[in-house]
Amino acid sequence: MHIKGKTIFFDTPPVIAGHAGVAGKKEGEGPLAQDFDAIFEDTTMGQQSYELAESAMLHDAIIRALSDANVSPSEVDFVLSGDLLDQCMGSSFALKDLEIPSIGLYGACSTMALSLSVGSMLIDGGASCVVAGTSSHFCSSERQFRFPLEYGGQRPPSAQWTVTGAGSAVLAQKGSGVKIKAIQIGTITDLGIKDANNMGAAMAPAASRTISDFLKDTNTQPQDYDMILTGDLGYTGSELLYELMQQDYKIKLNGYHKDCGMLIYDLKEQDVNSGGSGCGCSASVLCSHILKNMEQGKLKKVLFVATGALMSPTSNKQGNTIPGIAHAVLLER
Repeated sequence: MHIKGKTIFFDTPPVIAGHAGVAGKKEGEGPLAQDFDAIFEDTTMGQQSYELAESAMLHDAIIRALSDANVSPSEVDFVLSGDLLDQCMGSSFALKDLEIPSIGLYGACSTMALSLSVGSMLIDGGASCVVAGTSSHFCSSERQFRFPLEYGGQRPPSAQWTVTGAGSAVLAQKGSGVKIKAIQIGTITDLGIKDANNMGAAMAPAASRTISDFLKDTNTQPQDYDMILTGDLGYTGSELLYELMQQDYKIKLNGYHKDCGMLIYDLKEQDVNSGGSGCGCSASVLCSHILKNMEQGKLKKVLFVATGALMSPTSNKQGNTIPGIAHAVLLER
């Protein structure tokens, strides 16, 4: 690999040999229902808690991705995963029975792009097979970051709905799948947003920074991609992204951009305010809808930029700002 600016280019690009995206009941009622590899009507997954349900969902996505790649757990060198729960417990319980060397990652809702990026560097460094994945669950996230579900608090229009879903991708040194041509590890960006009900505003500056840096390093324009796909800015964050790109970098992103948080739900019919969020948002959309469209030739070049709001329940209660981050992954068929 070689580095130009902030972007890492792979001379021998890693290949996505298998993938799977799974979702909960509400997500299965949205526009992408036919693309998910599984939809779980029971969002408890038969478990005693929502947290364990999230782990079961991630475990399922990983097993499906391994099956899609025709790879057994014993053939995997590393598995990289993270989630929104304290100490990434969702991932820990999902992975504990797989007997695979595990690397826990925390990038908030940007974790799918982060795990793909770190996994790609491991493949470039000599690993033969790496699994990347992440998850989120509406109920477990609400309990941790906002209010108990029983509270029934009203959401402002800028708020987003945490996706119940998980995604996983198997990376290999060679093969015929979608290739990861380049990545960029994002830089933390904080413009002082403190409202946990407006994470789109907290993450949009990081997305703008990473996208502009990537375009500069690759000497490309938005029209050079079939799609520039952000993770979960939602409607509010996407509109702010367009303003920031035009204001700070004189780049018009409208028309070339899609957001996983807006793709996964019908914003008019499903009462999700500004759209979807959560680690499982971009993970489930990318590992089902996007990669399937790329394999079918409907998309050939996608810049995937997952975004994350780097807050914790403690920092939020202490009135701190919400730093944002965005990692980029260039996917080509």
